[in-house]
Amino acid sequence: MSSPAGAHPAQASAEFFQRDRSIHPPAYTPGYKTSVTRSPRQALLSLQNSLSEITGPVFGHDDLGPLDNDLIRNYAKTGDPIGERIIVHGRVLDESGRPIPNTLVEFWQANAGGRYRHKKDTYLAPIDPNFGGCGRALTDTDGRYFFRTVKPGPYPWRNYVNSWRPAHIHFSIFGSGFAQRLITQMYFEGDPLIRTCAIVNAIPDPDAVDRLIAPIDLNASIPLDTLAYRFDIVLRGRRSTMFENRLEGN
Repeated sequence: MSSPAGAHPAQASAEFFQRDRSIHPPAYTPGYKTSVTRSPRQALLSLQNSLSEITGPVFGHDDLGPLDNDLIRNYAKTGDPIGERIIVHGRVLDESGRPIPNTLVEFWQANAGGRYRHKKDTYLAPIDPNFGGCGRALTDTDGRYFFRTVKPGPYPWRNYVNSWRPAHIHFSIFGSGFAQRLITQMYFEGDPLIRTCAIVNAIPDPDAVDRLIAPIDLNASIPLDTLAYRFDIVLRGRRSTMFENRLEGN
């Protein structure tokens, strides 16, 4: 990963690098209808990082359960959930390309039919009784994380007539400080719905869109069992992982 121009490694021990707003999607994107009501109407403020924003939070392995990163088993009651079994893995890096160890990575998703286990999800696809759809992991000393799950299905949403979300997994990454937190989504290589999605199309930078698409990784797959996808996440800087029209973590 490349560092921002003029960046110096010593900066990471002080404030995080300044945001480069030229690569961000606009908050107001009428094609993505909900951005119309939730985008800011006044100029944004730029604030200096406080000490608490660059030093916390701190997580430990005692905060996690043994099945937190196994979505195939962590909610199962009568058997495995239905769907294509996959592994998602990657690294969490800072703006200088250095690994971020011991950071909390949370993930949540729809089931294989495209339905979330949420009371407000009324899509006609059935709830899978053996799939909860959420989990978490801590990165290791090299910034690596992984989890096991089933591939989520696409689903319709009320943006325009016949709008569909591509298969995706939501991520929340805390980084090494609150000001570095990122909320994003991971898409899957080869999904034709990516190019038609209004949320994806809110991002004007093609390279930023590409960084949201996880390529298949046969070297990390388990033969006759599980396919794998790799999703590396960069917090802040010019190579940061983006998400729709929000600036959290960037």
